[in-house]
This record gives sequence, C-alpha cells and structure tokens, in this order.
Amino acid sequence: MKYGLFLMPLHPPERAKADAYDYDVDSVVLADQLGYHEAWIGEHFTAVWENLPAPDLMIAKLLGLTKNIILGTGVHLLPYHDPMLLAHRVACLDHLARGRFYFGVGSGGLPTDFEMFHINGAEGEQRFRTREALEIILKTWASDEPFDYQGRFWRATKPEPRTAGTLGFHMKPFQQPHPPIGVAGLTKGSETLILAGEMGLIPLSVHLATNVVLNHWETVEAGARKTGRTPSRKIWRILRDVYVAETDEQARAEALGGIMGRAFREYFLLLFGAFRVLDLLKQDPNMPDEAVTPEYMADQVWAIGSPDTVAKKLRQFYHDVGGFGTVLMVGYDHGQEKAKWQKSLTLFANEVMPQLRDLEPVQ
Repeated sequence: MKYGLFLMPLHPPERAKADAYDYDVDSVVLADQLGYHEAWIGEHFTAVWENLPAPDLMIAKLLGLTKNIILGTGVHLLPYHDPMLLAHRVACLDHLARGRFYFGVGSGGLPTDFEMFHINGAEGEQRFRTREALEIILKTWASDEPFDYQGRFWRATKPEPRTAGTLGFHMKPFQQPHPPIGVAGLTKGSETLILAGEMGLIPLSVHLATNVVLNHWETVEAGARKTGRTPSRKIWRILRDVYVAETDEQARAEALGGIMGRAFREYFLLLFGAFRVLDLLKQDPNMPDEAVTPEYMADQVWAIGSPDTVAKKLRQFYHDVGGFGTVLMVGYDHGQEKAKWQKSLTLFANEVMPQLRDLEPVQ
C-alpha cells in the first residue's frame, strides 16, 4: 500500500492566507523527506475553511522544494474552467514537473460556487459540464488535427497551423498520452465515480462511513461495466482523517481539542447538516443526526491513536472495504501546534507504514 497527503487545504478562517499556504508547503516538503508517495492539493472558491483557489500555483512552488513526491490537483473543478485554457495550463505544469504530476478533476458542489459561476446546480449542470470539459481536454491532447467542438456548454477550437507551422497548437503534456487522471467522489452513486469507472481513471474517495466507501467501489464497478472495463483496486485512493501520537489518550485529546475537532464542530458538521447528508458519516444508518459529533467521529470514523492503534484501524478498514491502493491523510492546519502535526506525519511514516507493508489489493 502507498501513502500520501490530501490537502483540501483546511485552515481556520482567521488564519492569514500567506501563513496558511506556507504551512501547507512545509507539510508537503516534510512528507517528501519522509517518503510519502504523493500529495494532492485541493481547489475551492467560496469555502472559507478551504481557501486555496489555485492548486496549480502551489504545485509549481512545491516542484522546486521537493524531490520525489508526486503532486496532484485535488481537484480542478471542471465546470468553472474553460477547458482549452485548462488543457494548456495542466500540460505546461506536467512539463515543469517532468511527469511528477497527477491531474485530479471534479464537478464541485458548493451552492455559492454555482452562484458565482452561474451554474444550475439544481438540475445537475455541473456534472454535464464536467464530462464535456474532460472530453475537450482529452481531445485537445490526443488529436493532431484541427477541430471545432461545439458542445452544450463549451465551444473549443484547435486552429489550423499557419505561417509554415510557426503558429498553431503545440502544448501536449509531458506524460503521454496524458498525466494520470484522478476523479473525486463523495456521495453514494457519485456521478464522478461512475465516470472514473467508465474511463479507467483514478477514483478518489472521501472517507466517510464504511458503508459509503463500499458503495463508492460498487459505483466505480458499475461505471466500468458500461465500457467493458475491469477496474483495479490498486489505483483506488481513499482519504482518511489520521492523527498519530505516542498514546491513544494523547491522540484523542489532541485531535478533539485541536483543529480536527474544531473543523468538524464549526465547518463540516454544519455543512453536512445544511446539505442533509449527515448519513454519509453514520456507521449505523439508523443513528440520529444529533449523535454525529466530533467525539463520535474520533471513536468511530477517524484513524487516530498510537502507531499500533492506527495501524490496526487502517488494516481493519482495508479489509472491510476489500482493499485499495493508497491511503491519503487529510491535512489540517494545526497553527501554533505545527510540531504535533509534524510528529504525527513522522510517526506514521516510521512506525505505521512498516506495519502495513503486506497490504496489497488482490486486483
């Protein structure tokens, strides 16, 4: 099994953005030094707690500060980007990275994003825009011929070369035919995870209740059946809230008393409640909404504890969902307690990873 970070990124609203971004950079640099395989950087526009709208800029900075870790957009929200412009930016970034890059895509879901970009979320416009944009991007990279694409939402033109070829399209990715593409999914029956299965893309599952994650893989398989594919669990990434300390008691106290507990109290539980999707967090679907608390998350959903405890929880989760290829630790901004987060990353690398070396998906 491989290991990585997923930085949404999460920062308390009062945190200065420059300091918050430096915190994320430092986390990825440390992860690179510790041997983590990859780090995905999120993109959000109107989420106050998830305040980075340009993951490609952070990746460009990180390329010069890291050596081995693969960096990915987690994810570019395709409904909000002109696909031809994004195809150029992503291809350029792939060259800067010399292939040390993953291209993560998604459809978004925040109503304030929809409002700002004039997306009809009530009718699922974001999902159709995502498929169309990805089709244009892949066609742009794959085709050697000019084309004019007139879609429902986007029009894209690849012009004829001119003046003996000195003018014309030239920006294909470093990795051929394109960088590995990841697709994020949250809900049961996620349309984006269906797309991942259809196209053989990397599924990125937000870790919620185990029954929801099981449904995520069933959804990938359903999409794969549409195109006659057999999906591989080896490429499946699952996000986990992980925190490691010397003892179980210390880990629980620091997680609940620190930014993880605060983020759930002041952000995630409010968001999930407003969208009426608290069921995604329930290990027991029959439990009442008011029972979904940070304490419940710490005891039933998060992978927190001593190195031995975290290793046991991850091993059990791995078997519960039938295996997967990579666990991505969700990154939180611990502020003045940054040393505790760095200690957690270090304990995980040095004392948890070695205990899970035998885990490898069967397909």
